[in-house]
Amino acid sequence: MSCGCKTSGDSSHSCGTKSANGCESVDTCGNSYKLSVFDWLSDINNPSQSQTDFVEVRFKNDHKFFYKNVNKLPLHIGSIVTVESSPGHDIGVVSLTGELVKIQMKKKYVTEDNPLKIYRLANQKDIEVWQEYRAKEESVKIQARKIAYALNLEMKITDVEYQGDGGKVTFYYTAENRVDFRQLIKEYASLFRTKIDMKQIGFRQEAAKIGGIGSCGRELCCSTWLTDFRSVNTNAARYQQLSINPQKLAGQCGKLKCCLNYELDSYLDALSDFPSSNSTIDTVKGKAFCIKIDVFKKRMWFAYVDQSMSWYDLEVQDVKKLLAQNKKGEKAPPLEELKTNDIPVKSVDLIQENNVDRFERRNRNSGKNQKRRPNNQNQPRDTRKPAENQKDKTNPPRREKQAPENGKPAQPQAKKFKKKTPRKRDENT
Repeated sequence: MSCGCKTSGDSSHSCGTKSANGCESVDTCGNSYKLSVFDWLSDINNPSQSQTDFVEVRFKNDHKFFYKNVNKLPLHIGSIVTVESSPGHDIGVVSLTGELVKIQMKKKYVTEDNPLKIYRLANQKDIEVWQEYRAKEESVKIQARKIAYALNLEMKITDVEYQGDGGKVTFYYTAENRVDFRQLIKEYASLFRTKIDMKQIGFRQEAAKIGGIGSCGRELCCSTWLTDFRSVNTNAARYQQLSINPQKLAGQCGKLKCCLNYELDSYLDALSDFPSSNSTIDTVKGKAFCIKIDVFKKRMWFAYVDQSMSWYDLEVQDVKKLLAQNKKGEKAPPLEELKTNDIPVKSVDLIQENNVDRFERRNRNSGKNQKRRPNNQNQPRDTRKPAENQKDKTNPPRREKQAPENGKPAQPQAKKFKKKTPRKRDENT
């Protein structure tokens, strides 16, 4: 990925600059690519009057090299340039300028003698030809794999890279053993009609070219910053007290993870204070052998030969004293007396310790079925008790029958029926 706005062929990133000059704010526009370098000297003035003419130019994936700006072109990070190649010319993107280039050249043991040159800034025609060949690389890789499979060659075509002018195509492959690909080159030359270059790479370099996400959730170290591939063996896992599980220790390349070497020196420094894990202690109750080591707590676990299920943890200094006694011919005291007494951690169960009913019970019926206060606050309030008011509402007093004045029983009054009148129809309906 790069700035240059879809002109590098590695990214869909676009910052608005669609020319070969690149982007002047390339360090802050969010670009990223394999083995990217941050120019931390860009804001620092150069004390020397002379500036370096060398720049770092990157090509596909992790392919980079240093070129000399002989024509004093105004180059900055993201500029697309036409550089010297054999045969013809190639097109790349400037990835680093300034004094930091000298540091990188010294780090990679690149001398300034007989440098390759930068011809010019790439024009529109150069970019179109470059993009045309870059678009063909995926289909060419599939065809190349089919031809290698037809010839029964034990190899895997990992990547294909065309030169900027199409004068050469490089095939990167991986193989366990040596491969005789003379017939393969003839097949490729007759099909692709260009110069063929075959380069064998390792499995870690293959992962660096392809890229990916590691088990830690981040991009692979080999595709972002790691260039020094040191050998990794299972002893690195043993020193760090890791389980020898190939599925967990292997990376995307199928080999042991390179990150196993990152903290190995710290572990070796800490283990220098420990006795050998094969050491045995001769005690009064019998011999005890080491079972486990804790590097951070500075402890070692021992168990008797006849009681291997009972473990006793001892401090490293105590183990050294016991071994010194054995060298003098003295037997050490029982391990039960030397066992470190850990302070037990008291666990508190909040659910059982605290009472569920510790909070005050509220009246669930409070606020319900209560008489609503009138809007007029000046009205007199009923001073009777709520029970009496409730009783008055539920059981209203019965009216007593009055005796007739004439002494005759009262006649029941006849019911009066109202005459029903038909409803008037609406005129609109």
